Parts: sequence; structure tokens; C-alpha cells
Amino acid sequence: MELLQLQYFQKAAKLEHMTKAAQELGIAQPALSKTIARLEAELGARLFDRHNRQIRLNRFGRVFLDKVDRALALLEEGRREVADLAGAERGSVHLATNALNRLSPFLKAFRSHNPEVRLHIVQIAPASTLEMAAMLEKGEVDLVFTAAPFAQPGIRETPVLSAKVHLAVPRGHRLESRGSIRLEEAKDEPFIEYRAGHPFRRVNEEICLSAGIRPRIVCEVEEPSALGNLVQAGLGVALVPVCKGDDFPHFAVLPIEDPGCRRIYTLAWIEHRYMSAAAQRLKQFLQNQYED
Repeated sequence: MELLQLQYFQKAAKLEHMTKAAQELGIAQPALSKTIARLEAELGARLFDRHNRQIRLNRFGRVFLDKVDRALALLEEGRREVADLAGAERGSVHLATNALNRLSPFLKAFRSHNPEVRLHIVQIAPASTLEMAAMLEKGEVDLVFTAAPFAQPGIRETPVLSAKVHLAVPRGHRLESRGSIRLEEAKDEPFIEYRAGHPFRRVNEEICLSAGIRPRIVCEVEEPSALGNLVQAGLGVALVPVCKGDDFPHFAVLPIEDPGCRRIYTLAWIEHRYMSAAAQRLKQFLQNQYED
């Protein structure tokens, strides 16, 4: 069994399309098909169900893909560790985040002090915490920056940013001129929220529960930008995290008097996996920025 066979199989399994997989691998489609056929012959089982030009990973393929993902991730981890020890590269960091707008200023500051480090950033949809956890477990990324904690065995997390939660209200709203507000004062307002099951929704629900209110939700969204747009349009109020330097020109944000109204952004990594010197440097840099 050759390493190339495993890499080709992994790509075809992820895409479930031979032509697209061959294009991404930079090889001819017949060569890919023959390589996978040899792998199947060696294993003694078909890994794909084939219907004309369509391929679908079967139960044998799914079992094998899980092991291939782990094996290739472990080999990549070993390559990076040896490269670090040998000084063959100055280092690179792979990071995924569902809160890129919050992370960007820190990355800029880090790059100014560490220009030799190569950063590979993957932006994930805010609701895709499971996807980011899977990327960590498979070794596809070194670190994850998120506004919703994982709380999963084997994944370590540390706070790196604390944002005070404010109440966003439309311009001209009866509360706009208030210097601050108790959340229970807005209990009868129409609220704009994230959809049920969204990680930011869970954080907001905990804040409302601690204030003793059950908000009347009139709109449910996926993205923070959509939430802000609906507040601006006057459809309701919303809970938004505010950090130093934030600007909200299209609606007003009122500090909530409860000091516990915060959204904590965390940095996560796999506890017992090797972390390159560059990733450790970025982790330490972000940890040093934390102010409660």
C-alpha cells in the first residue's frame, strides 16, 4: 500500500467525483481510477459504489477513510515536528475561525512581530462549530478561534477575548438616548436572534435567562451582519458583543448594566497533539492579549 494511493483515495472520497478529484490532484482521470482500483484490489473490497459516472463512498470506504484521515494527519504532524526540529522551515500555522472580524486585528499585530510565520486562515460559518472541531481532530488546523466553546474531551480551550454584550436598538428608538439599560427593561421588545441551535443563540439565551426574561423573537438569522441589518431596518432589538474600537454607525448600542453580560472568545487546540513552534508562538501571543 503506497502513500500516494491513500492520498488519491482521500481526495476522491471527499469529493465523490473522479474527474474533480483528478483535476485537484493535477493528474489524468484514468490514472486516478487505476490507482484506486489497485488499492481496492489490495484491500479485497470495493470502496465506492459506482453508477455510470457517479461514485459514492460505501460502508467499506467510510471505514477505510476514517483510518486514512488519521494516518495522513499523523504523518503530517510528524513531518512538521521533524521540520521544526531540523530548522528546515520557519514555521506555519493553520487556523480556523467563525469570528474572523474579531481575530483580524490580532493577526495583523502578530504578523508585524513575526513576519516569517506563514498563516493559513480558514473562515467557517458561525454555526459550524462541529466542522471546526472535526478539523482540529483530523489535524487539518492547529488552532481554532471561536465565540462558542466546544466543551469536548481532548480539546483544550483558553479565553483570549472578552466582549461586553450591548443591546442594539434602531435609530429613533425610545431607548436610544439611554446611557445604559437593564435587560429586563427590554423584555417586551421584538428581538432579532440567531436561529435555534446556533452557538451564538445559546450564548444569548444564557444571558436572557440570567436576567429573568424570555425575549419575543420575531426574526431568526444565520450571520451577525444580517442581525445588524434587521436592527438598522427597525424590525427589532438584538444582543451584540462590543469590543474596543467597534463602530456602529447605523444603529445605537446600549451597555447592559449586568456585569456578567459578556461573550468570551476562546482559542482551542488538541491537548495531546504536537504543536509547531510557530503555532505555539501564535497561541501564546493571543493568550497574552486577554483582558477580562
